[in-house]
Amino acid sequence: MTWRATVLTLFESMFPGPLGQSLAGRALERGLWSLDAVDIRAAATDRHGSVDDTPFGGGAGMVLRPDVLDAAIASVLDPTGADNRPLLCLTPRGTPFTQSDAAHLASGPGAILLAGRYEGFDQRVIDARAMREISIGDYVLSGGELPALVVLDACIRLLPGVMGAADSAEEESFTAGLLEYPHYTRPAEWQGRAVPEVLLSGHHAAVAAWRRAEAERITRARRPDLWARHASATPPAPVASRAPAP
Repeated sequence: MTWRATVLTLFESMFPGPLGQSLAGRALERGLWSLDAVDIRAAATDRHGSVDDTPFGGGAGMVLRPDVLDAAIASVLDPTGADNRPLLCLTPRGTPFTQSDAAHLASGPGAILLAGRYEGFDQRVIDARAMREISIGDYVLSGGELPALVVLDACIRLLPGVMGAADSAEEESFTAGLLEYPHYTRPAEWQGRAVPEVLLSGHHAAVAAWRRAEAERITRARRPDLWARHASATPPAPVASRAPAP
């Protein structure tokens, strides 16, 4: 079954964007996933195509109206209720989007993503539609289109048949709760810098141990938050038993 993505946006020309290239683009051509970019403004009811208004309580900026957003969402849903794709709202105040989230979404039927602009969305439509608010990082962008592309790319590359090597995703950053180990290729020496000898040894167990140690070292140094979660979830190594002395 084709994995279906629908993006509600005020800038539908931004899609598929980079998703039309490389692995995702080839997968789109092969029908492994589909994409619909729907203009939110098409759901506006006045002759000006208004989609936003000033916020109650005052403040800078404009807020996307709940009636327009709800109508836009309804326009992409199956009227029979058969569409069980999750509704995702891209916002910097959302919960962080993770690799496990991408894997979970990729295992389902697809996703509907709401990419907003201005100051954000009226909270009532988020609550009424039980949307999940997600963020791709602790920073603010001009709109939700780039985050939507990021979320889709993270999911699409995990779909069956998209990546050439099935085991490529198993050793990537975050998959095992750690950042990825360093990579090296030819030449074996470059500008006086040599590839670690263990990687040239042909000793698979030693290579695996080195990569694991490097992943742990990098994670401890760069992402103490990830390391703390990983360490708390990793059971302690068993104590080796010794046979009693004769």
